[in-house]
Amino acid sequence: MKNQRFLSSFLIVTPLLVLVMSFCVFAQSGKISGKVTDAETGEPLPGANVTIVNTNYGAAASLDGDYYIINVPPGMYTVRAQFMGYKATLVQNVDVDVNRTTDVDFKLVPSVIEGQEVVIEASKVAQKKDQTSSIRNVGSETIDILPVESVGSVVNLQAGVVAGHFRGGRDNEVNYMIDGMQTTNSFNSSGQSVSVTADAVEEVEVIKGTFNAEYGRAMSGVVNAVTKSGSNAIHGRASAFLGNYLTNHTDIFIGLKASEITRRQDYKVQLGGPVVRDKLFFFTDYRHEDNKGEHNGIRYFLPDDRSFYNDPNEAAWYSERSGDSAYVPMNWGISHNFTGKLTWNATNDIKVQGLYVYNQSEGQGYSHGHKYRPDGRSTGQNQSQMVALTLNHMITQSLFYEAKLKYLHDDDQSYLYENPYDERYLHDRYNSNTGPGFYFGGQDKGHYTRTTQELQAKVDLTWQVHKNHSIKSGIDFIQADFNVKSQSILNWYELYDQANADRYRPWVLGDSSQSADIYHKKPIDLSAYLQDKMEFDEMVINFGARFDYFDPNTTYPTDRRNPVNLIQGVSQTTLAEADPKTQVSPRLGLSYQLGKAALLRFSYGHFFQRPPYNTFYQNNSLLVSPSNFGTQQGNPQVRAQKTVQYELGLWQELMRDMGVEVALFYRDIYDLLSMDIVYTYNQQIYGLYTNLDYGNAKGLEVTYDWAISRFYVNANYTLQYTRGNADNPTTTFSRLGGNQDPIPRLIPMSWDQRHTFNASVGYTTPVWSISATGRYNSGTPYTLSPLPESTLSGVLLYPNNAKKPSNYSVDLYGYYNLPMAGNLNLKFELYIYNLLDTLNEYGVYGRTGRAYTNIILDSERENHRSDFNTIEDNMQNPSMYGAPRMVKFGVGVSF
Repeated sequence: MKNQRFLSSFLIVTPLLVLVMSFCVFAQSGKISGKVTDAETGEPLPGANVTIVNTNYGAAASLDGDYYIINVPPGMYTVRAQFMGYKATLVQNVDVDVNRTTDVDFKLVPSVIEGQEVVIEASKVAQKKDQTSSIRNVGSETIDILPVESVGSVVNLQAGVVAGHFRGGRDNEVNYMIDGMQTTNSFNSSGQSVSVTADAVEEVEVIKGTFNAEYGRAMSGVVNAVTKSGSNAIHGRASAFLGNYLTNHTDIFIGLKASEITRRQDYKVQLGGPVVRDKLFFFTDYRHEDNKGEHNGIRYFLPDDRSFYNDPNEAAWYSERSGDSAYVPMNWGISHNFTGKLTWNATNDIKVQGLYVYNQSEGQGYSHGHKYRPDGRSTGQNQSQMVALTLNHMITQSLFYEAKLKYLHDDDQSYLYENPYDERYLHDRYNSNTGPGFYFGGQDKGHYTRTTQELQAKVDLTWQVHKNHSIKSGIDFIQADFNVKSQSILNWYELYDQANADRYRPWVLGDSSQSADIYHKKPIDLSAYLQDKMEFDEMVINFGARFDYFDPNTTYPTDRRNPVNLIQGVSQTTLAEADPKTQVSPRLGLSYQLGKAALLRFSYGHFFQRPPYNTFYQNNSLLVSPSNFGTQQGNPQVRAQKTVQYELGLWQELMRDMGVEVALFYRDIYDLLSMDIVYTYNQQIYGLYTNLDYGNAKGLEVTYDWAISRFYVNANYTLQYTRGNADNPTTTFSRLGGNQDPIPRLIPMSWDQRHTFNASVGYTTPVWSISATGRYNSGTPYTLSPLPESTLSGVLLYPNNAKKPSNYSVDLYGYYNLPMAGNLNLKFELYIYNLLDTLNEYGVYGRTGRAYTNIILDSERENHRSDFNTIEDNMQNPSMYGAPRMVKFGVGVSF
């Protein structure tokens, strides 16, 4: 039945694909179009030749003087129009963005002298005319002059991105792509399985809220990183950076020394150029980072130390404090990132690209409870790689397609020792923090591995039917393969020989126990879209629809009250195939030109997103803990989450090279992932993922841009209101487990930040540059927890009932180029993050609403027993603050 359902859905999509492949598409490219006329009479000049300088792209004007050039890679170009008897005209700084149309009109001046040229600048209205939703394209020339070193930092500077959330959505509602290929971690829908460095990116496309039908698998936003390619010119650069945290707050960030200049190490190498001139090009980018982080622990204790503080009588205490008291980095990370790309211009009409991306990283996050026993903690490790092949075929001047094939392999691990039976594991009796509140021995005993493989096949087509219509369509298929092992390291003797339980032998159990979750699943994702972009003199309309299909490809118990038939004498369950889910999403967007310097736009759409796959398969054994609320179970029958969004926007050119954009948005979010409770027949209670939560978001975004000569300013402001009944899927379940009722009303979400302001300013010359970025955030909600003595303690307070303090930061970047022999340059670079060394409070205590400071109850003080720390030490968690000032200096060469 399952295969028949998939086949029926596939048969629905395939004829659509076959139909549109005869005429349509979309790729990682843009379009230049316009009209060529006589400057004096306004008459069209049919046959006028329009070319993009230093490329093979070009077109001839039609009888009406219209022309278009499609399939143009993103970048900055000069476009030339020429016609016999007229001066050639060049339009400079024509910015082509992915999926966008740039209008370039030519008014040629008659001339009897050949060779004369007229040079003008492209207008901003022409470049934004077809924008029907909130899209931000950030090119490499902008990234290179800002104090940002990752694609994520670029994204977080955009209006509507608040505390890592796009327009009020949960943080896993964004689809990340590289060159149009999905790289979102499909297992948990959080972050990326593989990523590229900011230096490897030609353009970052950020789409918030409403987006066209070609985009899916997201409800809040899309981020597409378009990688650089090689050219006929050989370019390269190499640099080395050393850095450290230079802060006045060493009482909080203990162990930091100003002389430790190698605390941050960063090495970058990039090389690109021709293999065969005009035919085959290469591009490579590599980065290695070694970051010891801003948080240190103190090695008072070793994992095999045994201490005892569990007695009010201090004379009964004893302590094995055999550590060396050295400072130990606790939030460190080491990473390698490589990107390699080959581009082959097989013919003037056929281009083939091969992309390889490799990521490797390992590290640990800060854990305040392990401050004095920093060893014995699990290390997170990741190794991922992606291979992608792209074929771009220009069939005619108005028709091309792009076919992509991707293979992604992602290994995630978290453990102390790779072998779960490693003899270095210690008895659990060492693992204790009773008394001081800090661990004084022991080890982490979790052992997690996950391998993800993805095979993606994607075909996009574009047909410029004529001047006014561009039809786009495509199909996208993803087969995922998840191999998950999550186990706890147990004591063999406690399991099988309790008489000798004081001895220790590490042991793990299989999936038939509650101490392990092991499974191998192969779900399927399939989508297709059809869209018409209608472009008129003063209006652009985008109308399309998208079809999505996903099949969890697993089973579920038909009776959740007896999931594994352990309860006899009642209904017995059977395993049934999970149903595939389908949905159709309509999308509409329009832009209307108001005069010569303003654009009004509106967009509307339905957006569906499959829940993370881990919520389908969690607790694969289906065993239920005897402790109520002790089990959370996956559910492959959950539906796709749905958002209905509206957006109204206005862009106004205030003066040449200065513009302001205003956007209003509203979104209803239905069928959000949540967790319901299930009562077994013997009244045990456990949680089951389902679709019950709801939320909405509304807001205002204002973006200001000004670029004149060498000076650059960008500023944006976001006013946002985000409401819902739960912060995350398990909120209601956790409240019920704590004897609290579900929240009966809409409350602010924990990321409901009212005011967000970002500003970047820079001045750049061919020799040197300096820029700064500032951020102001009004603070996100937290849950006030009144003291027992307070009259508020008897009042039912809903979560997120108070606001954290506001925060701000300033980052600085500058460089100086020193010309050497030939085209060789020596480059000095300086990054300063958190220039003002601000203590920003991101985590706060419920009693005080402040970081690092808490009200200590008498009972808590009485129960604290320690000979090496105070109870205030427990509350003084430095990770509640953002990172202090960090200075990084680098020297490099480029050519």
